[in-house]
This record gives sequence, structure tokens and C-alpha cells, in this order.
Amino acid sequence: MCTAISYKTRNHYFGRNLDMDCSFGEDVVIMPRNFPFTYRHADRPEKSLALIGTAIVRDGVPLFYDATNEKGLSMAGLNFVGNAVFYPLSEEKTNIAPFELIPWILTRCESVKEARELLNETNIAHIDFSPALPVAELHWMISDERESLVLECTKEGMQLYGNPLGVLTNNPPFPMQMYYLNNFMCLSNQPPVNTFCKALNLKEYSHGIGAIGLQGDASSSSRFVRAAFNKMNSVYQNSEQKRVSQFFHILGSVSQLRGAVQLKSGAYEYTVYTSCCNTRKGIYYYTTYDNSTVRSVDMHSVELDGEELTVRAME
Repeated sequence: MCTAISYKTRNHYFGRNLDMDCSFGEDVVIMPRNFPFTYRHADRPEKSLALIGTAIVRDGVPLFYDATNEKGLSMAGLNFVGNAVFYPLSEEKTNIAPFELIPWILTRCESVKEARELLNETNIAHIDFSPALPVAELHWMISDERESLVLECTKEGMQLYGNPLGVLTNNPPFPMQMYYLNNFMCLSNQPPVNTFCKALNLKEYSHGIGAIGLQGDASSSSRFVRAAFNKMNSVYQNSEQKRVSQFFHILGSVSQLRGAVQLKSGAYEYTVYTSCCNTRKGIYYYTTYDNSTVRSVDMHSVELDGEELTVRAME
């Protein structure tokens, strides 16, 4: 399970929690403009944008969990188990495997608008990376400074939804998540007003009572509501350090403690890492479950016209 947010202050920040029962050896990876990424059924563009994000590298191929390109367009894939459906190869559209989708979009597009146009010409095909790495059931959030988009592939077809919240978790499908927010329209960060009964002298006995009913469990629907409430009520301060700190606090409000969520296998789900990219500067910040110190990798610290991946261990 996972949570992703897009957060606009004086800069724009994009990032996510990765909630799993184990780490797969993720690294921070910079893919330069001339890296020879080979698509299974599509040609590599003549000109590509560089990107930075978290990935595992298998057989020389970066499999990105989330990334931001040099123009500030960002994208993250989140679990969508039980709802995600990918399609047979098409003769009418460009066929892209799910594991290729983040590079496919981020090497070509500078904005959500361009990503939407490209996706309308794209068929997301059911293609495994390898027998050991079958297709992952995902949906995606794509964001720039101005807007966010949710991409879901289901049995009804590929759906593109505008996302005014800039928040995404997992199930159910995005329109149902948004509809669920209707149940919480009375929540507020303000002190409550007695509308229960004017004849009763009801008093506020604690700060935060205006948000009683804000769910605190680890389910994807509850995380969606809590992340949206905290993000939309977030107050940032005017320094990079404090804005980044605020971003991590928002995602920290929906992070998972090892032991709180046990899977049927007996393993425990936890927040493996949290990322935050300053999309204007190309600085990728991250923490891991066992190291809460915020570390950073600057995309522009390497030669972006290069041909080789730069891999920084996510220690």
C-alpha cells in the first residue's frame, strides 16, 4: 500500500510513501538524457529528458517506483490490486508495458497536459518484465506545478481523472475515493461550533475536536482522507528546509508502523521509504524506515547528457 502527494508552495514538491512488507533493494537513480532505455514494443525518442527517482535496477533496466524529470513533471506508481487490468497488444496504439510507463511519460513530456495527450495514444499492455518479475497491479499519479492526473486501467478501459487534491492511495478506484470524502465535509481545523443541540451547554474540552471523525487506521481509504485533510490544511514556512520538513510531516501522518498491519503471510507492512522531490530544482529527498534523517541527491550533480545510470544507495 502507498500514499503519494503533490504539494505546491513557493516551490513544487512531489513524493510518496512506499508501504510494503520488505525492501527490494531500492536505490535513488538518475537516468540521463542519452541512456539507451529499450522498450519492448516502442522506439526510443531521438531526444529524451533526464529523470531522478527511486528504482530497482534489473538487467541494466531501471524499474522506477516514482520519478521527476528535469522539467518538473513527476509520476508515481501505487498498488491497485484487484482493480488493475492491462490489455492485449494493440495495432492502433503504441504498446507500453507497465514497468516502462514512467520512463515513457517522463522522458517525453514536460507537463500533465502533454502526458494526457501521449496517454491517449498509448496502450498499456500486459507484459511481464521477466518470469521472476510479473506485471504489478498499479495505478499512477502524474503531477506538475499546475495540476495532477490519475491514470487507472480497469476492465472498463483506461481512465484519466483530474485530481484536484493532488493525493492518491490505493483501492478503491479514484472516483470512489473522491466520493467517500463527502462523509467528512464537516471536519475542520477550527474549534467546533455546537450544532448538536443549542439547549445543551456543550464545550470544547481539547484542541482538535473540529476534526473528530478523521480516520486513523491504515486502510487506503482512511489514508486518502487523512492525507487530503492534512495536506489541504497544511501551513508552510518560507525556507527550503521547513517546506521539505512539512512535506515529510504530511506523509508521516499516513506512514505505517511495522507491526500495526499484519498480512495473511504473517509478514508486517511498513513504510519502506518516503520521498520528496523539489521538482523545480531536481533535488530528491528521502528517508527510510530505519533512518529518519532526510538525505538528498541533486539531479544536476551529474552530467545529464550522459549515457549511464547514476545509482546512489538508499541507505
